Amino acid sequence: MAVPLSNKYYDEALLARVREEYDIPAKYFTDKVKRGLRNSDGTGVMAGVTKVGRVIGYNIEDGEIVPAQGRLYYRGINVEDIVNAHVANSTFGYEEVAFLLLMGYLPNKAEIRQFAAMLSRARALPEGFTEDIILKNPSPNVMNKLARSVLTLYSYDKDPDNTSLENMLIQSIELIARFPTIVANTYAAKRHYIDGESLHIHYPREDLSAAENFLLMLHPDQCYTQEEAHLLDILMILHAEHGGGNNSAFVCRALSSSGTDTYGAISGAVNSLKGPLHGGANAKVRAMFHDIKAHVADPADDGAMRDYLSRILDGTVGDHSGKIYGLGHAVYTLSDPRAEIIKLYAGKVAKNKGMEEDLAYLRSIERNGCLLIVERKGMTSPISANIDLYSGFVLQMLGIPDELFTPLFAVSRISGWCAHRIEEVMSAKRIMRPAYRAAKEATPYVPLEQRG
Repeated sequence: MAVPLSNKYYDEALLARVREEYDIPAKYFTDKVKRGLRNSDGTGVMAGVTKVGRVIGYNIEDGEIVPAQGRLYYRGINVEDIVNAHVANSTFGYEEVAFLLLMGYLPNKAEIRQFAAMLSRARALPEGFTEDIILKNPSPNVMNKLARSVLTLYSYDKDPDNTSLENMLIQSIELIARFPTIVANTYAAKRHYIDGESLHIHYPREDLSAAENFLLMLHPDQCYTQEEAHLLDILMILHAEHGGGNNSAFVCRALSSSGTDTYGAISGAVNSLKGPLHGGANAKVRAMFHDIKAHVADPADDGAMRDYLSRILDGTVGDHSGKIYGLGHAVYTLSDPRAEIIKLYAGKVAKNKGMEEDLAYLRSIERNGCLLIVERKGMTSPISANIDLYSGFVLQMLGIPDELFTPLFAVSRISGWCAHRIEEVMSAKRIMRPAYRAAKEATPYVPLEQRG
């Protein structure tokens, strides 16, 4: 028999046998088994309590789900109010949001100045980190390298396993500050060592916001406009937190419940977000968008758009998955508030950049695709576009390449992850241990010489 673990040689019969062992019969999946930690009506299993964030996508009336306009709250404050306030004052809001999520309340002027100064001082990576950890061992996947870099920061921390509130806050502030720098430097290394491009490493500046610094470090010429920086700031605010039940936040909380260190818990969250069913969705949207644009000549032609979207749902075109990416959400029904906000502000930048036609395509996908999915599946509740439909378009306008879409998501979400970790350690105090139903009957051990 050929060695089954070889990349080149394998035995089909052996693979078939192993595959059968991993196939679990449908009879085991009763109502008591909550696959995906979801109830039968699609709602999430209640696994904990949080003050950090709240996602509202529907109402419950007489035990039934009733569709509603989506709302997102950070520490009880509507995220739409936060965005609108900073847009009105032409200020950058991500730092304020990070403070709000970590500390639990809105800072006054002195507190936000001090907090922003702490972030600014912490943005520079430890001495030799970029050279020894990032440049010497580049990865073709930025998320992979980000997760490894987070784990490596454990070795640079003088007290990494200390789970006191003070120490976890210090670690969180450093991680929030360092994520943009790690991502920018990792991408620069990837471009140089893997793609064969010139190497550009730019140091962050203490007088700039997180959004400004990311664009400064990313672009070889260090150029960006204030309009671009403010749009990125809005996107970072919208991605900063999304409740404790999303996969990456839940992974972070589950790891934290074991008593592990901050770096291990956050690295787990990064690897969760790396998955295409979670943070990788916006890149999937961009690939789908390019395919649709190549086959539908006019975004205003609803008939042509519906025809092509129908073929996507049939699995005959696109990536053959049968999915229209960017439509539908596990919680939101009538609307995703993040999508509504970013769509509004993206429209203004698109007009200035001459990219209104691309935005028209996305609006057509939303308009026709949502109705088509409801019709196809015979759904009684409506669905809406989620933020992934528009976030990739925004990042494209900002000159951010596709392979940085998910890493930038992580750069934004790190503040929410840290808040959830601290809350889990401080309040839950019990290791997460869900149950799995056994789907294998007791089997006797057969001595080696008696096996066929």
